Amino acid sequence: MEGADVYHGGAHFLRDAAASGRYSGCVKVLRAAGEMQAASTEAKRSGRLVTLVPTMGALHEGHIALIRHAHEQQGLVVVSIYVNPTQFGPDDDFKHYPRDLDADCHACERENVDLVFAPSDEEMYPSGSVTTWIEEAKLAKRFEGEKRPGHFCGVCTVVAKLFNIVQPNVAIFGKKDYQQLKVIERMVRDLRYPVGIASVPTVREPDGLAASSRNQHLTSADRAQATVLWKSLGVVRDLFNHGEHSPHRLEAAVTRTISLAPVARLDYAAVVDAETLEPVHEAKHGDVVLVAAYVGKTRLIDNVIL
Repeated sequence: MEGADVYHGGAHFLRDAAASGRYSGCVKVLRAAGEMQAASTEAKRSGRLVTLVPTMGALHEGHIALIRHAHEQQGLVVVSIYVNPTQFGPDDDFKHYPRDLDADCHACERENVDLVFAPSDEEMYPSGSVTTWIEEAKLAKRFEGEKRPGHFCGVCTVVAKLFNIVQPNVAIFGKKDYQQLKVIERMVRDLRYPVGIASVPTVREPDGLAASSRNQHLTSADRAQATVLWKSLGVVRDLFNHGEHSPHRLEAAVTRTISLAPVARLDYAAVVDAETLEPVHEAKHGDVVLVAAYVGKTRLIDNVIL
């Protein structure tokens, strides 16, 4: 695994389904915010760092890579498991998002996680609705923010809540959700959270498909074609390495490649600055190519750093 980069720095809900399952293994599972805060406070009093891996469950090899990097901090490793309703729009798959707390806790046990924080909706949003939001107003405007209105408000709000509850010294995020990573980094900087943000490279299946909880929704036929996202990014990377620096031609190469998969439909492709996420006039080393596409009914995202 590549070395991690470190950056310092009124919705009503459906019934809670995130905490379904009856785990009875060895890893300690906390449901209450007060219990989680007390555990973090005690760890810090004993001189330990607290490292948070925020997840929505359905743990896969990408999450495992985050957990293993968390262990490198040599402190208390906390994995939060919470399917956050405020980051799902009306056309998103909140009701169908995979949930298996028992399997997730067993995975955490195998990876020697110290604590699992698995709150209910009522614990995270006690009033049953939200009137206070955390919004990043620049990096979140384009791409996922444009395609999924309100998504990043929900992400920033729940991450802020988790930071307040878990009180981590470090939080670990994956680069697969590249825009999310940059939005969280900016939120931490702007609000002066005393949390270091570490990022871990995208974990891929042997055929290149980025590990994602949503891969479970792919049919076998769709799964065979889902690699087209990574193939399109490989085409762009090869073109760039051979001297093609026009973002329009690089984006067009993504469009052409994805069109070769009958079940795939491009949502967007963009060459952007790695920090500002602004479109570039000429692609350069370190810029990022973002892509989102539907494969059958499942929406997938991916990226590559040039």
